[in-house]
Amino acid sequence: MDLPPSSYHDSLEGSLPPVGVIYSLSNQESDTLRAYISANVEKGFILTSSSPIGAPVPFVKKNDGGLCLCVDYHKLNDVTRKNKYPVAPMNQLLTVFNGSSIFSKISLHGAYILLRIKECD
Repeated sequence: MDLPPSSYHDSLEGSLPPVGVIYSLSNQESDTLRAYISANVEKGFILTSSSPIGAPVPFVKKNDGGLCLCVDYHKLNDVTRKNKYPVAPMNQLLTVFNGSSIFSKISLHGAYILLRIKECD
């Protein structure tokens, strides 16, 4: 699978990206995180970095007892200039799709990490 092209993300003027903090993980969380990183490094989705910029990685318990890894980008989003695009009203969207018989669906699970960031960012 090819990665999308790198993109520039504009930070708010005078803001600094958040610096990651180190916090303890349980053995299960640590194993889940290692497996996630290994799998995504192997796919080329994650690259090694020496940047101090980071984001917390909280876990949510699944019904089967496993863990769902999440990445908390709130602080990074707070210092990023927003790209605002209008979304069409629902009734207009329904009118556009009226009479359609073929639809496609996309799974966005894990798609957030497919956004490439320019190395200068």
